Order: sequence, then C-alpha cells, then structure tokens
Amino acid sequence: MSFTVAIVGRPNVGKSTLFNRLLEQRKAIVDDVSGVTRDRQYGVADWNGKTFNVVDTGGFVAGSQDIFEKEIAKQVLIALEEADAIIFLVDAQTGMTDLDDSMASILRRTKTPVFLTVNKVDNNERLLEATEFYSLGFENIFFIAAASGSGSGELLDAIAELIPADVSEESEAENEDMDALPKFAIIGQPNVGKSSLLNALVGEERTIVSEIAGTTRDTIHTHYNLFQKEFVLIDTAGIRRKAKVHEDLEFYSVIRAIKALDEADVCLLLIDAEKGIAAQDLNIFSLAARKGKGLVLLVNKWDLVSKETNTAKDYEKKLKEKLAPFSDVPILFISAKEKTRIFKAIEIGLEVVDKRKKKIPTSQLNEVMLKAVESYHAPVVRGHPIKIKFVTQLPTAVPSFAFFCNFPDDVKQPYKNYLENQLRQHFDLTGIPVRLFFRKK
Repeated sequence: MSFTVAIVGRPNVGKSTLFNRLLEQRKAIVDDVSGVTRDRQYGVADWNGKTFNVVDTGGFVAGSQDIFEKEIAKQVLIALEEADAIIFLVDAQTGMTDLDDSMASILRRTKTPVFLTVNKVDNNERLLEATEFYSLGFENIFFIAAASGSGSGELLDAIAELIPADVSEESEAENEDMDALPKFAIIGQPNVGKSSLLNALVGEERTIVSEIAGTTRDTIHTHYNLFQKEFVLIDTAGIRRKAKVHEDLEFYSVIRAIKALDEADVCLLLIDAEKGIAAQDLNIFSLAARKGKGLVLLVNKWDLVSKETNTAKDYEKKLKEKLAPFSDVPILFISAKEKTRIFKAIEIGLEVVDKRKKKIPTSQLNEVMLKAVESYHAPVVRGHPIKIKFVTQLPTAVPSFAFFCNFPDDVKQPYKNYLENQLRQHFDLTGIPVRLFFRKK
C-alpha cells in the first residue's frame, strides 16, 4: 500500500527546500528524480519506520497573473485528487498573498487532510508575524524553517500518524488470493499504447474474469486468467481522460506510475518505437529499479518502423546505453495493434517474477563468487589488500547479497560493478535490480 504526500504552494515559498528536507530524513536517500517536467520532483521519505511518496508540484512560470493563478489552481486540484495528504506551504517572510488566499479556498473544500505549513519561521519575530495565517482557517498548522529543518519533525510526526502501520487482518485474508498472484504494472508516456496492450491481452477473450477495483483511484486492476497463466495487470492508462493540458498529463502520469510501481512485482515499461525512450521514461525506470521492482522493456509500434538487417540489434544497443548502469533488462519489440509478441512479453514478465524470488544456495554462491574474486582481486587500498572471505544472500524481497571482507568501506564502485556483473552472468538475474552490501567479516 502506498501513501502519497503532495507539497503545494505558490512559487518561491520553499517547496523544493522542504522536499529535500523530507527526503534527507532518510539515511539511504532515494535520489529525487528531477526534471520530469521542468521542475517536477518525486522521491521516497522515511520517518519513524513509515515510508511515503513525496511529490513536489513545482512553481509555474507563466506570463500574466491570470494564467498564473489558473495554472496553480489546476496543479492544486490534481494534487488533491491524487494525494493522500497535502502540505500547503506558505511563506512567513512575505506574509499572506492573494494567491495563498485563493489556494486556501480550494483546499478548504477538500476531504484530503491538509497541513498548513508556514515556512521561513526562523526567529521569534517571524513566529509572531506568522500567526496571521491562522485566519486561513486550517486545523493543522505548523511553523517551520525548511532550510535548517527546525519544526519539520512535528510535521513529519503528524503525517506518519495518518499512515496505517498495517492493513487490517480481515482485508488481508480477503486479498490474500489476489496478493499471491504476480502483479504487472503497465507504465509509460501517454500515447505509447498502454491501453492497446491491455486490450490486446484481455479484450478479445471472453473468459476475462473480472475487473477488480483498484486500491488507488483510477488504476484499474484486471485479473487475467487464460492459457494456464494467471496474474493481475495494473493499468495506469486512465490518464488522458482527465485533462487536455500537457503539463497536467505529465503530473498525472507520474503520480499514477509511482502508485502503480509500489504495488507491482514487475513493471512493463512501454516506449514508442518511433520516438524512442524519453527522459520521463528513464526517470520512472530508475525509480522502479530503486524500489527493487523487476523490469521488462517493451518497444511498441515496431510494425511502423522501416527495418534493415540489424535494425532491432542497433536499436537495442542504443537503448541499453541510455539505461546504463542497469542495462541487464529484457527488451522485446512488440506491436499491441498487430498483437505481435505480446504474449511473449507476459511469458518474459513471469520469468522475471520468478527470478526476483530466486534464492541461491550459500555453498553455490561462494563457489562461484570466490572464484570470481580470485581471478580479479579488489584493488589494494592504502597498502592493504581487500580480502573477501564469504558471500551470502540476504532474506529480502529483492535479491540482495552480503560480502564479508576486512575493509568493507574501501570497496570502490567499479569493483562492486564487477561483482554484480558476475552475479548476473552466473545466476541469470536479467531484469532484476540487485543490491550488494559489504560487511566486516
């Protein structure tokens, strides 16, 4: 289950500073993925053992004041529809403005919890001035200085309280059958053919079982049970109906894709063969990898590409260069419209699900990996040779391996990459993010 918090507010109140502050609370930061649309950012925050997605809605830069207000209102509405909680950020330094006021009037009408957060309160005088924001009429009000972090703990405590520690046991039993099934999220830009792929897979067949209402609004969960294969398809394609504007589309698709990622075991990332892979696709790809999800890349509309002898090979090579460092991913050329290789895509997806659950016996792991260490030693650091003595797989959802050695902090990235490549080569982990940890023996 995923919980999403959106930060809204007019430009220059410190949304990005607060965004970075929230993500910094986590020791192993999930890098914020920026540049999805100019300054859209999203990442994962962790507080008191609870994790949640954070979306920074970014300030609009537009010509006239009217367009400005209209665009900001639109952002707020989208955030309201998609998020589980809203941080409404205002600025004590400038005081209350008409824009804050009009934004507040939209936010007061919502049932989504709103945390009015007054930023830049870094002395007592500011704190006194900031009390004017009580007039906006919100129950939860926090005074913070995002730059120094003061006051952000209380805000995070309040957000963490809203996040259920665990789904109740009743609903767990109810969902157990569904939970046991592999889940595929179909993600990608608008117009790459996500709906066509879903319809091609399930639409023509009359034995489709049922549509299970999504746990998150507007992602549709389809239970697929045909040809001895059973799984759940999470479709994030319900995007275009909502809005015509490109900016909004991007924001929708990003939030929806993040929610779908949280639920999925494997992400089927669809790209348009003619347009190639876009920056947003790469962002979502790297976010999925960081969340430890399996990945399969589907190049759709391949029937529209004029081909020569090595077209597919060259295309694949270019794609892998863009996906680096994690380029050990199955790539399949499909056409949802012509139904070319779409069932092959599902077979590969199911293989990736199995690989993600793979448990490698410790004896086998040591036999292979210690040989690899012997044939290429880690570089000597400060006159000390690094000796790796033992390897074991950790009991985690994502294949993770602990290497026990004498100087764990001195193992450099190139050598980590070498070890990861050896693991991939010998144990067939294509499509799976792998995590390596180095510990004192």
